[in-house]
Amino acid sequence: MDMSKWSQLVEVEFPANTEDTYCVDTIKDFWNEKRKEIITRLKSRDHVVALDFCPLQHGAWKYKDSGVIHSLDMWHGAKNLGKKIIAAGQQRGQAVLLQWAKDICNHFWYCCKMADNYSQFIIMWTGLLHHVTNEHTWSLGACLHEPLEDDTNREWIKKESSVHITLIQIDLNKRWLTDVHKYLTFRSTSELESFNNHIRMYASKRSSFSPPVYEARTLLAALDYNYHVYRTAKRNSQGAYMYHKIYNKKSRRWNLYTIKSEKTYHYIRDLQSAILETRLQSTRACQGPVNSVLMTQGDLVPCQVSHPQPPRSCCRLKLAEVQVCT
Repeated sequence: MDMSKWSQLVEVEFPANTEDTYCVDTIKDFWNEKRKEIITRLKSRDHVVALDFCPLQHGAWKYKDSGVIHSLDMWHGAKNLGKKIIAAGQQRGQAVLLQWAKDICNHFWYCCKMADNYSQFIIMWTGLLHHVTNEHTWSLGACLHEPLEDDTNREWIKKESSVHITLIQIDLNKRWLTDVHKYLTFRSTSELESFNNHIRMYASKRSSFSPPVYEARTLLAALDYNYHVYRTAKRNSQGAYMYHKIYNKKSRRWNLYTIKSEKTYHYIRDLQSAILETRLQSTRACQGPVNSVLMTQGDLVPCQVSHPQPPRSCCRLKLAEVQVCT
């Protein structure tokens, strides 16, 4: 709620520079109370540094002597691998690779998660080159999956064909395999990137803030992120999970993403109470009586929509046009 409207509800006058005067220090104190538990939880974790893939970072990080493990981000590793496969699949006569791009990336995730060392990774990773040709048992090993059901939509790659040779060149690229051991810790920077998005919501790059205010807004973003990071998936009236579809033009496939439950912001009331208490204890002169009035749900005016919501049938996609990736 806007601070001016909130001050009218509680009948306390706040000056124009309220954000600097009363909010900044109060937010810092509120954050310090919450961060103690977070620090205790983080101390029990492994000393691993996860970074986005960047060739310039490789020579700059030397952690062997300090006991810190250098790890690369799994999501970016799978994304870069998928880009190579999609680029190859867009070449003439190699469109079948587009059907396998998602499965190959998923197999890369699986290998990095299950392999304890580079040798185990190579054994599982090279098995992919047999699997895509519908060969699930070979002289030096076999696939680990259960017997496959007949899939008429799946197009297998012909062994030793130009498409198969292209896939071998991508999967067994020496330069790419050199950095594979940095993915075997199975770490991702997705949570950090999500937190950066929260910071941009609270402190937009298009607006300027003083250093104390920017710090306070960053702490608000941290409170928001920590409080809602473990939100459960949203369910419909039948109890089933709710999803939304996103179409990828490059891979020509639909992807499903889980819809999370809405945010509650229960901590905001405690923070507002702390700000109000700081204002009441301030020695700054006030105009008019100072009364402490608790806000109720009825004090909040709902947003008025000028146009009614369109019916669900207008937004529904035809099932025949949707190919959902499982």
